[in-house]
Amino acid sequence: MLKRYFGKGFSYFMLIFCGLIMVVPFIWMVSTSLKSQTAINKGSVGFIPIEFVNYYVHDGKKELCEIVTEEEDLTVINIYDNDGKTFKESYVKVPTENIKSSKHLKFHWENFKEAFTKVPFGRYFLNTLFVSFSVLIGVLITSCLAAYAFARMRFKGRDFIFYLFISMMMVPQPIYLIPSYFLLTKLGWINTYQALIIPWIANIFSIFLLRQQFKTIPQDLFDAAVIDGCSRFEILWRIVLPISKPILATTAIFTLIGSWNSFMWPLVMTSSDNLRVLQVGLSYFAQEASSSTALLMSASTFSIAPLLILFLFAQRQIISSFISSGLKG
Repeated sequence: MLKRYFGKGFSYFMLIFCGLIMVVPFIWMVSTSLKSQTAINKGSVGFIPIEFVNYYVHDGKKELCEIVTEEEDLTVINIYDNDGKTFKESYVKVPTENIKSSKHLKFHWENFKEAFTKVPFGRYFLNTLFVSFSVLIGVLITSCLAAYAFARMRFKGRDFIFYLFISMMMVPQPIYLIPSYFLLTKLGWINTYQALIIPWIANIFSIFLLRQQFKTIPQDLFDAAVIDGCSRFEILWRIVLPISKPILATTAIFTLIGSWNSFMWPLVMTSSDNLRVLQVGLSYFAQEASSSTALLMSASTFSIAPLLILFLFAQRQIISSFISSGLKG
């Protein structure tokens, strides 16, 4: 009994530990996006956006200041107005004992606004949404039809074609990127929405996932539907798809995530700023704002926020769909 509890406790500990390792970079990214660039330049690397503020105290008054250099008894400072931006006096020598420091929690939400308006991220978001949902619709249609054919229809070479499809999953994208570029050039699709959408409306993994689900449906349901006079398409629409909603939801989520995170393909196939998707726009923004870590982290945060929200709402659906399908052969 004790051994079993120890084993379970160790398993939970490792899961929590590994989960924290995965989450820490995201927490750091969000925290950094809420800091000022000045605080980051001073070496603020913690997870809480705390700022250290210096004050010059004289005659009972506190004035915001910035330390330029420090000597033995004197400190050279710049004195600001309360807004922290407007100079009142520059390079003033004051007694070091009159300089007081304090720290406080401050969130710089304006980083998100500045990052969003510095480049046309609104356009990038619209392009990404249009491409992602167009691909999603195409993948659901082609995957459902192909998976039904591979799972329930008998034709010569069915298994050979299916395993040929599966073998293509082992081919990395860079290998077929150049041939695809020449093919799309011949079709006149370079720098168009067609290049971003049509090559991706067929997804092998989605076909595989749905095929495994369709094969688990009892044959009696199909026999009863045939007796009632249903055609193949009616069987698919009225029987197969309604009882496969969990796996369809998982397919949709994976497709959206893959399309949303696509970078190499749209980078090569498009060059117009009007067609630029979010991940490509983010890479160009990283080059333009390479010296501003706060803005880079802000742009990264709101670019992945939709996916994180989607996963948090759908994680139970994803897990249950894998359990129900069991990925059976």
